[in-house]
Amino acid sequence: MNQKQAFYHFLEQNTAVVSKVCRIYANNADEFQDYFQEVVLQLWRSYQSFRGEAKASTWVYRIALNVCLTQLKLKKRRPDHTALEAAPLHALAQQNYDATQDEQIRKMYAAIRQLKEIDRAIILLYLEARSYEEIAEVVGISMSNVGVRINRIKQQLNKLIHGRSASIVG
Repeated sequence: MNQKQAFYHFLEQNTAVVSKVCRIYANNADEFQDYFQEVVLQLWRSYQSFRGEAKASTWVYRIALNVCLTQLKLKKRRPDHTALEAAPLHALAQQNYDATQDEQIRKMYAAIRQLKEIDRAIILLYLEARSYEEIAEVVGISMSNVGVRINRIKQQLNKLIHGRSASIVG
């Protein structure tokens, strides 16, 4: 298997991770496509340098989060931009973006999009059942800070979704 084939295989295994991160930061399908393509580009550029010191999914999360946060910053500075289309990536990303999500999931994503950028990353990783240690590694904060932030985020999401501050997630 050559490097290109190996990367496509790696990407297929991690498309769900990339999609979830992009979805948390994108406000619509077009932004999702832009973020997804940029993440894939950065993964490709970094693929050869991945040393396996962390789990592959942790590495993908870290790159995807960094790319999405960078794109948000660029978007704030330069709101008018034209996106280029890449047909194969568009098809891959499209299969992972379902515009007909049920109402609860859409409300949850809408509430998550209202969180601070770093809190979006933390709750995404938490919802993906990542350990506090892995969340701390990906986001770059201490494990004890992860626990505190998750509790605050849960309360904030509950308030955003239901208008109250009781616990929403186990």
